[in-house]
Amino acid sequence: MEELKKQMQHEIIFFDLDGTLVETAPEIMDAVNDTLSYFDWPCVTQSLVEEWIGHGTKELLIKAIALVTHQTEQDARVSPELKDALPVFERHYQLRCGTRSQLYPYVREALAHLRADGVKLVVMTNKEGIYTQILLREQNLIDAFDMVISGDTFKVKKPDPTGVELCLNRWGISKVKALFVGDSSIDAATAKNAGISVWLLPYGYNMGAHISACMPDRVVADFSEFIK
Repeated sequence: MEELKKQMQHEIIFFDLDGTLVETAPEIMDAVNDTLSYFDWPCVTQSLVEEWIGHGTKELLIKAIALVTHQTEQDARVSPELKDALPVFERHYQLRCGTRSQLYPYVREALAHLRADGVKLVVMTNKEGIYTQILLREQNLIDAFDMVISGDTFKVKKPDPTGVELCLNRWGISKVKALFVGDSSIDAATAKNAGISVWLLPYGYNMGAHISACMPDRVVADFSEFIK
């Protein structure tokens, strides 16, 4: 127990959003299928969507279009189909965002506990900012964080460490006092690139791979670990 308490003495914690704080796959699937149906393309399953989550909604849509139009992802990325589908998807996802998402167990309690202990809390997601804000607002988490970094906040996104480094510099926090909490290889790579510790959750979206393959410093079952 003393060793766990020692590990928990972080001054800043970065959190991924989708698959870490909030389950979002059902509503993302809804928006993707709304878009595919608009063009009379076949719909996709939630299990596929879960494998595609991680690089932002545009990359997810590219994967969906590549599948249903029988193109490579490289061809889909520059295709007229993507150009036509993007504004349709954006419209549908703005309507769907927050409608079927839900916080994972103990998230709200853990964030409040950490905030009360004076820990700086940061969301760092590859989701575009407009959707990040909608989701945080719908989950009543807008005021839970000291900073929110989305996929379009900077010219680069995870696993680039720019967002982590900016926060550490802004608050004068050492890397040894920083932690990244996520659910995927992208989060693990972000932490590694920034030179900070990473804890991963096993229930999120890791593109179909087992979380242990990411070699995190710890695998935590759920957010109750932060309030023990």
